[in-house]
Order: sequence, then structure tokens, then C-alpha cells
Amino acid sequence: MIHIEPKTALNISRFIVFLGFITALIYQRVDHIYRTLVALIGLYIPDVVDRYFSNPNPKLRPFLAPIYNKKTMVLLGIFIAVHVSLVNVPFTTVDLFHKEWGNADMISHFLGGMAVWAIIAEVLLNLSDEGYLRLTKRKLVLYSFLALFILSLGWEVMEKLSESEISFIYESIENKIRDTIMNALGGLFALYLVLKRKYPFEVNLNH
Repeated sequence: MIHIEPKTALNISRFIVFLGFITALIYQRVDHIYRTLVALIGLYIPDVVDRYFSNPNPKLRPFLAPIYNKKTMVLLGIFIAVHVSLVNVPFTTVDLFHKEWGNADMISHFLGGMAVWAIIAEVLLNLSDEGYLRLTKRKLVLYSFLALFILSLGWEVMEKLSESEISFIYESIENKIRDTIMNALGGLFALYLVLKRKYPFEVNLNH
């Protein structure tokens, strides 16, 4: 089994996004320039907080825990790098996400669900460890997936409302349902990683 250090995996994600940024400059795709810049900034936040905010306020620590966990950030980095590459394949003008392949968003929603669920679950776990919540393993799973569903639904509503602003994007209700299912499947895969592989963190709670 191939083992890659979290720092190396993050750097690979950053490099892929950087290639996307260069591609956006070459083809003067303004929206992708903004997208890749925001993605790069986001991927460097873990390094910034490690260096300048190594000891956060105890009350904020449970909420910031995923940022300090490089393994959790690797899952987020994989999602960001793949999503950016689907929106514009490096060194081409191919937009798989919106134009050339309409089903490409399934990949993004799966990986996004995986990363978002891991972040939510880690926050809830830390809130429980700090005594703010009293969670069992079952409650952690229930609440984390409930939060993931609410966020997924909110995202789909926001996308639907923005369709009038972007002429080439239209998604049917069936597509919205499929996206929500893919988010959930990604979350289930992350749950498997946590419970069976103890990645990106371990849940030490009673049943």
C-alpha cells in the first residue's frame, strides 16, 4: 500500500491547483484565475495557522481542529485539486464540469461530501472531547450526516438560484437529488476511513 506523508499530499494538491492557475492565465479564463487563486490560498491556510496561530483560544480549538489536522486537510486538498481540474483540465480549454462531460460533478460531490463530512465529524468529536457535547459514536454519526445533508441541500438551493446568472448551467431536480446522494456516499466513504482505517482521525467514543 502506497504511503504518502500528509505534507507531501498537500503539496501535490497545491501543485495541481497551481497548474490550473497557469492554465487560466494562458487561456485568459478570468473565472478560473479567481477560482484557482482562492483554492491556493485555502490550501495554504493550514501552514499559516501552524506558523502564526499554533496555540488557538481553547474555546475555538474544537472548531479549528480540522485545520490543524494535516490528514483532514489532505482530504480537502484532494477534493479541491480534482474539482479545479475538472472545471478546467490543465493546459487545455476543456471544462468537464460544466460543458464537455455533464456527469463530472458526481466526482466533485463525492469528494466534497467526503471532505465536508470529515471536517464536521472532527469538530463534533472535539466538542465532545472538550465536554461541550455528550456524544456516543452513533450520535456523532447521526449528527454529522444530518449536518452534511443540511449543507448539501443549502448548496443545491444556492446553485439553483444562481442558474439565471450563468447561461450555460442548468441542473434538473433529478440532478440535484443525485448530487445530494453523491455527497452522502462521499460521507459514507469518509466514515469507513475513520472507523476502519482511523484516518484522518480516530473516534474514541462509546457506542
